[in-house]
Amino acid sequence: MLTVNNFRYHEHVPSPALPPAPGTDDHASLALVDTVVVLPGGHRVDDLGDPGAATGWLIERGLVSDDVMLLEHCQGKLTSLRQDLRTLFDRFVEGEDPDPSALDRINAAITTVPAAPLLHHVPGRGLQRVQQHPVTKLVEYAMAHIAEDAAELVTGPLAGSIARCEALPCDRLMIRTHARRRWCSVRCGDRVRAARSYSRGRQSEDAEAERT
Repeated sequence: MLTVNNFRYHEHVPSPALPPAPGTDDHASLALVDTVVVLPGGHRVDDLGDPGAATGWLIERGLVSDDVMLLEHCQGKLTSLRQDLRTLFDRFVEGEDPDPSALDRINAAITTVPAAPLLHHVPGRGLQRVQQHPVTKLVEYAMAHIAEDAAELVTGPLAGSIARCEALPCDRLMIRTHARRRWCSVRCGDRVRAARSYSRGRQSEDAEAERT
């Protein structure tokens, strides 16, 4: 599932799409969902579009070490979790019941590997809590961390602040920093305001044309 140590992966260059949405720096689950976005004009940007990009994203988030390289199978598992989290959050934001199949897969990601440090006896040092990361389970550990973050988010104090950007076609998820926040970035807000201004201008022109 993984190639480690001497494998040199292509450096992941973040997409030029948008700055991080509020809350994604602190919540890996939101950040994962926001790795794919549709830009104006219908251009789709996917920051996990290949194994190298997916590896780079996990390294940037501190979820795997920098001597790891995901293979295509692992990339597919990560993007599948992304889709399940998108389904979970979208239904949560709309006030709908979660999709049972997506919920089952998210729970499976949480429980596949122990996310908490295990208790081990280290000779000469006694009992210690140790976070184990077997090479074959690195991606599973990362996914467990991400899925656990989602579970904590939708059941915690920030649950009511989870929102979706309203500047279509952008649909990135975010944590509202204040009650009136509707857009994930200044860029999206400026685009909506510019469109509204243009629409008002056209309406004024049409009204003037009807009077003449």
